[in-house]
Amino acid sequence: MSTGRRVCKVPKGTRDFLPEQMAIRQRVFALVTSVFERHGAVTIETPVFELKETLLGQYGEESKLIYDIADQGGELLSLRYDLTVPFARFLATHGIVSLKRYQLGRVYRRDQPAIARGRFREFYQCDFDIAGQHPPMVPDAEVLRVLIEVLDEFAALSPYHRQRLGSYQVKLSHRGLLDAILQLCGVPKELLRPICSSIDKLDKEPWDVVRKEMIDVKGLTAPCADRIGQFVTRAGKPRELLRELQADHSLCCGKFGAEEALADLERLFSYLEAMGNVLERCTLNLALARGLDYYTGLIFEAVLTDGSTPLGSIGAGGRYDRLVEDFAGKPVPCVGTSIGIERIFSLMEEAERELAQATGRVIRASKTQVLVVGIGKVDLVQRLKLCDELWRAHLAAECLYAERPKMARQLQYALERGIPVLAILGEDELAAGVVGLKRLSTQEQIQMQRGPPLVQAILDWLASESNQEAGQESVDRDGNCRPEPVASVRDPTATTPGAN
Repeated sequence: MSTGRRVCKVPKGTRDFLPEQMAIRQRVFALVTSVFERHGAVTIETPVFELKETLLGQYGEESKLIYDIADQGGELLSLRYDLTVPFARFLATHGIVSLKRYQLGRVYRRDQPAIARGRFREFYQCDFDIAGQHPPMVPDAEVLRVLIEVLDEFAALSPYHRQRLGSYQVKLSHRGLLDAILQLCGVPKELLRPICSSIDKLDKEPWDVVRKEMIDVKGLTAPCADRIGQFVTRAGKPRELLRELQADHSLCCGKFGAEEALADLERLFSYLEAMGNVLERCTLNLALARGLDYYTGLIFEAVLTDGSTPLGSIGAGGRYDRLVEDFAGKPVPCVGTSIGIERIFSLMEEAERELAQATGRVIRASKTQVLVVGIGKVDLVQRLKLCDELWRAHLAAECLYAERPKMARQLQYALERGIPVLAILGEDELAAGVVGLKRLSTQEQIQMQRGPPLVQAILDWLASESNQEAGQESVDRDGNCRPEPVASVRDPTATTPGAN
């Protein structure tokens, strides 16, 4: 038996999250969820693993990244690669033909991790999808509106968040348009998806590298590849490039289906202009291919444009009208988006730390609102009794477990954790049936009778703290609670005491 120490590290491509990081993550998820629910979506859950046959053949060349699970009980299983294919399976399993749903969950990819680019083997996806028969491009427009709304909500949290997340664009294209272009250029039908996978690499590789792969690996002729290059290197303002493509008679000749795809895009642009003119955030980009095989119509991808952030996509999605049919035998049209939450989280964390440093705040991992403090001969039992009163009033309260901790130690505990209110018990307070309250951000001190007056005074202070924190309003224009930056005010006047 080995007497050596166990290896103490996380598996490659995975991470632990410290309490401060989890506080930021929880607020990120809360913001995303609030936007999804604002648009009427309901949430579901599916297993983290599926039958292997459910996932195979859905992801093109990416299928090699699926994690298989050792055979147990006669079933061949795999960890889910995304939330989209399991959602299609979910619709087929339950016979659902219309649903607006969101889901937050972990997915797994046997990829080569690249931490600087936000690529992991285990990570969260936050998906919003609309399933069912609807007028053309209306659900597609709302899905895009949701993606842009989420990104704008993140950027609006503070100037530091805006600096990290405010500069982005959403690249749009259409699988039907891309297929028409490839057919026009002479790509055989059996090579359409493999060539799409090559084109999808243009956001990482120059055209010369992609062209070489098309010819040497995929078997395309050089003239065909060169003709493709004349199209996929084009990008621009949606309306302008759309008109150029509609005027291309070789493309819009009635043979390849480009007219229908371009009509979809024109209709989409009108809806996006109606939805707060979010079309201004978009570009029409013919290099966008989205390598997953299940896409059938609109495809899109959100990328940062500040030029200094080495992350890839921070959101993507598209229409997949035939995926449910693979499981149910009947079509259920779907369109959806997935938020690149892990990549966004890394930027949010940087912004939160910059905000905390600039404003003299701490990032609060704890939600404690009140620290019950004892002075003099007040013991632990008396402090626990007051904690119980506050807990019964649904206030988040705690006290130190030591019998009679020194005041300096209790104050330091509150400052380090950003706890806004001290409830102070001394012998005089016990005798008079009152509690001393101290608001650390302003140094204001009062005494309140125990019971409802004490609770109301604390609630009033907490409401004032919420409204003043970082200049953020606690309620948005729709009347919904708005997730705020997680920094909490340090005591601006007191010196940090040493531990005793």
